[in-house]
Amino acid sequence: MPEGESEPILSDRVLDRAFDIFLLSDVGTDRADNEDACGHLVEGEDTVVFAVADGMGGYEGGEVASAMAVEITLQAWRDSPFEWGAAKRLARAAQQANIEIHNRALAVPELRMMGTTLTAAAVDRGMLSAVHVGDCRLYLIRGDRIVQLTKDHTVTGERVRMGLMSEDAARFHPERSVLTRNLGHDLIASVDRITMPLVRDDRIVLCSDGLYNVLREAEIESAIRGLDSEQACRRLVDAANDRGTADNLTAAVFTMLAETGHAPAPVGLRARLRALFGY
Repeated sequence: MPEGESEPILSDRVLDRAFDIFLLSDVGTDRADNEDACGHLVEGEDTVVFAVADGMGGYEGGEVASAMAVEITLQAWRDSPFEWGAAKRLARAAQQANIEIHNRALAVPELRMMGTTLTAAAVDRGMLSAVHVGDCRLYLIRGDRIVQLTKDHTVTGERVRMGLMSEDAARFHPERSVLTRNLGHDLIASVDRITMPLVRDDRIVLCSDGLYNVLREAEIESAIRGLDSEQACRRLVDAANDRGTADNLTAAVFTMLAETGHAPAPVGLRARLRALFGY
């Protein structure tokens, strides 16, 4: 490999009747090590869970925390009763990851400051369930419209939601990466939960801040339009690196291939989607 180029540390692809998914993590253009982690677990032809984490606490601590978050979440999902349903299984899995990261940080002095973000999504028979803590982002793309489903748990994210700062100002603010929530620092983590039905051709993009800090939402949508999930991930990572992203970056792209057969969304969500997507 030519000097100066970096090889993605994790890539995987599943092409199935119901969905297409690909995950890719890259060190970026300005870091020696990668503190991002990602992974997925296919449970059946129409069920998959996938996760992205971005570690904090220095190289060793950040790398350990993000890897633990993904690995434990997937393992806890695998070990949980199917009867719980996807939303409960995922929420319990994220809390299990938090507890184990917290305990590891207490037990190992060199890791005492470690923590991580975690955003994990499960799609089960066309129903999306997600858990989120930190500042990775989960986007829904329907047609040519893209919307952020998660909230950034950052100092600047809170200011934007309160109307004290514009989104453009937040993109370049020195505190844009200062987290207000994470996994590992507290015994019980405050985790956002999202549940919504998907329809055929919906796309879910899950990414770390190394990607969305240099690519705007419209650029993410246009960059992957018409591509399969593998091509989309590679296009996003290449585009962010071409912009000179100063951070590690990770992307996961999920495409709903099958008809889901879900009833219309509840009134509140339907109204929100109508406002966002124009129908």
